[in-house]
Amino acid sequence: MDGKPYVIAIAAVSGGGKTTLTEQLLERLPYAQALYFDDYDFEDSPEDICDWVERGADYNEWNLTSLRHDVELYLQDAELRYLVLDYPFAYLNNDIREFINLTVFIDTPLDIALARRVLRDYNYRSMDDLRHELTNYLSRGRDAYLEMLRSVKPNSDIVIDGTQSTTEMADRILHALQ
Repeated sequence: MDGKPYVIAIAAVSGGGKTTLTEQLLERLPYAQALYFDDYDFEDSPEDICDWVERGADYNEWNLTSLRHDVELYLQDAELRYLVLDYPFAYLNNDIREFINLTVFIDTPLDIALARRVLRDYNYRSMDDLRHELTNYLSRGRDAYLEMLRSVKPNSDIVIDGTQSTTEMADRILHALQ
């Protein structure tokens, strides 16, 4: 490493295991921090993911200035060795691409990812909310998942089987860092 933190971007479809793997890496990598895409409100960015995919999924439509700012701040931290990004775009957004050293795509089967999302997001919501979500997934949402498989997966340095345990996935990344 050149003295700057090594930046690892973790991508997957929603429910694919990005956050869980990021947390595992934080526990196992020395002097590591993480930034989470979902913690940001990106102004002047697509509001409707399905519409964005239908229009061609231009990853540079996303104004990631606030995330870029935080990445730049962490890169100035002389004590930090690793910065893990829970970030869905791999190298596809020009504002973030230049900072990434390694991209990982968790290749989680879509049925497993959807089941995880339902268990995570609909535990305390109504059956009508769940029906609406599943109807939307079948009519439009699944295309957003497929877009990631078409674009993000082949633009990643490492593709990991999303059916593996989090420990096995982290082991694979740690091995790649050696």
